[in-house]
Amino acid sequence: MIAFNRRNFLKKSSLGLLPIVVPFGTAAAFDPNKNQFPDVAPKVIKLFGDGEMFEPGDYLNELQKAHAATAIVKDRYGVGGVIEALEEKFCELTGKEKAIFMPSGTMANQLAIAVLSGDKTKVFVQDTSHVYRDEADAAQSLFQKRLMPLAKDETYFTAEQLHSAIANLKNEEVFESGIGAVSIENPVRRTDGKFVPLEEIKKISAYCRSNNIKLHLDGARLFMASAWTGVSIKEYASYFDTTYISLYKYLGASAGAMLCGPKEVIDKMAHLIKIHGGAMYGNWTNAAMALYRLEGFETRLNNAINAAKEIASSLNQLPGIKIEPLAGGTNIYSIKLAKNIDAKKMQAKLNQEFNIRMPMPNAANEGTIMINETLLYQPVAYIVNAFKKSI
Repeated sequence: MIAFNRRNFLKKSSLGLLPIVVPFGTAAAFDPNKNQFPDVAPKVIKLFGDGEMFEPGDYLNELQKAHAATAIVKDRYGVGGVIEALEEKFCELTGKEKAIFMPSGTMANQLAIAVLSGDKTKVFVQDTSHVYRDEADAAQSLFQKRLMPLAKDETYFTAEQLHSAIANLKNEEVFESGIGAVSIENPVRRTDGKFVPLEEIKKISAYCRSNNIKLHLDGARLFMASAWTGVSIKEYASYFDTTYISLYKYLGASAGAMLCGPKEVIDKMAHLIKIHGGAMYGNWTNAAMALYRLEGFETRLNNAINAAKEIASSLNQLPGIKIEPLAGGTNIYSIKLAKNIDAKKMQAKLNQEFNIRMPMPNAANEGTIMINETLLYQPVAYIVNAFKKSI
């Protein structure tokens, strides 16, 4: 398994891509005579990231398209306008009673866990989860929750492991403080984007419901899990009390998250967002982008998966290159190059001649690439030919 660390990946990717990620023509970002923002860069196939992340000029262009398609109505402190439309869309997607816009995924996770837990302090999480590893100990610092990590360095814990951990509490601790909630991240970026098996989710959900334990889903990248497993967003969400989904990782927004769940839980969130400093006057730029890009996104993602299969099948017939999905994985694929291939020159040629950007493999000529909808910017034959010539 090729270990994946988000911060190291971003750091290495940024350094490896630094000479080629500066947008072209940024000086001409706005043409007052045309009253529109032209593209600041040509369409680039990006073999990193979960989806398109726009440069400022491109972002403004995309918003113009969204506004032309359906006039954008601004919100006021997250109420009304396009925010309301987006919340309705996510209720439809997840099958939940109510949804609310959040400024960040960390806030969505932490507020959901805090409300679900009530006055009970223990929250069981994956050892590799974002909640446990990447949210600055917010659960402990702000909400007085004690995170109980399970399955060290693994993608997920099993229902049996959860049951055993809870059953053993009476032997391991003198004072009972109560089990507030269980949180599951799916898929897990710290384990190369691998997903939690649906059957295990079903077992955990059944156990939690039979024991009156609330269950939260950190589904920041849930669209990735859904696309690669064939399990719908609605089915995944049905096993959990609350579900969070990111708006910027693949829907093009510059920030934002959606938290979905029962009305009695979501109705408490607006006040909590305010007192934790997350109530922004206008959120429409992010909501409008996500709502616009959401249309047809699942189809585009499935088309990208099919394109990736074709590309890998063709390239794997060539000597010196092997691309394949990770076992139990989603959109992170391994790439291995023969020792005699100059990866640095290959990376440069892909970028300079074909507008394809990929992370630099390691010293052993092994690494990862990420499948996303930017694969659809060119025909499969174009991408295969680009790799053939660049190798």
